[in-house]
Amino acid sequence: MQYLDGILYSVLYLAASFILFYIGKVAYQLFHPKIKVSEELVEKDNFAFSVAYVGYFIGLVIALGAAVYGESNGWQIDLMDMGVYGLLTIILMNVSLIINDKIVLSKFSVKKEILEDRNVGTGVIEGANAVATGLIVLGAIHGEGHGFGGPLVTGVLYWALGQFLLFITVKVYDAITPYDVHAEIEKDNVAVGIAMGGAIIAIANLIRFALMHDFESWIITVEDVAIDVAIGLAFLPLARLLTDKILLPGRKLTDEIVNQEKPNNGAALIEAFAYIGGSVLITWAL
Repeated sequence: MQYLDGILYSVLYLAASFILFYIGKVAYQLFHPKIKVSEELVEKDNFAFSVAYVGYFIGLVIALGAAVYGESNGWQIDLMDMGVYGLLTIILMNVSLIINDKIVLSKFSVKKEILEDRNVGTGVIEGANAVATGLIVLGAIHGEGHGFGGPLVTGVLYWALGQFLLFITVKVYDAITPYDVHAEIEKDNVAVGIAMGGAIIAIANLIRFALMHDFESWIITVEDVAIDVAIGLAFLPLARLLTDKILLPGRKLTDEIVNQEKPNNGAALIEAFAYIGGSVLITWAL
């Protein structure tokens, strides 16, 4: 009987998750009323938009994990928590996309690059931003406690801290690369978008890891996040060097990505893997 109850509750939670996922889909259209999703996907075959759109759903699935992850408090309370935190997650995800469009690729119109120019490099970064935001929201909501204003306010403040650090990450990445990231992406350089997307997701994973601890005090939270992010930012140039020397022996990463007629997307994917793989290893070590 207990086994059957467990199956019933699992089905109930899964159904609630699908409902939240559908609400997230509707919310995307509400937050982006000028985008005709079906037209971009089916009629225009816009691969750049597809990459960005799928990235949003990956980030959404990750973020919704905050609403269903953890110990059960009874199915009534669980469903109530899923509704409250699920809707908050969807709002934060969509607000983050708007903020990131204005900050991460601030030198040109992201919508124009994706919808009109079908710039896949921009679509990759847009999708990576969504995945990164999903990781940050997962950490912010799951790691909430009883700080100033209660758990919801603490979760939102965690999210805001994560967004700020994501902005810092982009600036640091731009500084350590020997080329103009914005200029290359605007030239439809998909490889640069892939590499930068990997760096964004890697740092977001470290932010997620630091935020998932229950709230004790803002001093402890800021210290934990600062240490993890500092390690990650210091690791970025090291990962790039290791990619050059170990994963791409005899080749220069910059030459493969920007200094040849056709940028090497495969080399960029290896660089992105080095960032993300490194961040996973760091969280395991910590």
